[in-house]
Amino acid sequence: MASSLTCAGLLWALLSLLCAAASCVGFFMPYWLLGTQLDKPVSFGPFRRCAYPVRDDNRQTTVMVEQCGRYASFVAIPSAEWRICTVVTGLGCGLLLLVALTALMGCCVSELISRTVGRVAGGIQFLGGLLIGSGCALYPLGWDSEEVRQTCGNLSEQFELGTCKIGWAYYCTGGGAAAAMLICTWLACFSGKKQKQYPY
Repeated sequence: MASSLTCAGLLWALLSLLCAAASCVGFFMPYWLLGTQLDKPVSFGPFRRCAYPVRDDNRQTTVMVEQCGRYASFVAIPSAEWRICTVVTGLGCGLLLLVALTALMGCCVSELISRTVGRVAGGIQFLGGLLIGSGCALYPLGWDSEEVRQTCGNLSEQFELGTCKIGWAYYCTGGGAAAAMLICTWLACFSGKKQKQYPY
């Protein structure tokens, strides 16, 4: 199988896949913000949560259900900022995945990735990384919601964590986006082979 990628292009394809995977895994995992409620560990993502309080009518008390899941509806996400974060970060992850899969196809298909296509793909990666970065920047604006305040010792505000801490999934999402913007975008400019000129 002939490849349409240069040596730099092969490195670009591999890094594009790793960056897209890191951002997508981090985005899907509900470990962006970590705290405790009723002495149980609680974690939040933009659209998912682990451990939530439920009223037990038999015992007349509140108990923690230790399960992970997404919110019942888009409107149930605790803050408008987290809703915007979910949409923007999801779009960015989709763009990174699209470019990564195209780059992988370029490893096997000749004349798929030209220099121009590589540069356009790099621009799309930059846009995807920018969208994910915007989502990560919006996320702390939702820390003043009631659900987060209950988990963070009633001390959290916008950009103030209270007793909570930032989880690995937040860093994974942002790190994948930053690498895609800074490294993959640059490598994409040198990824495609010069197209052959045909006489006809």
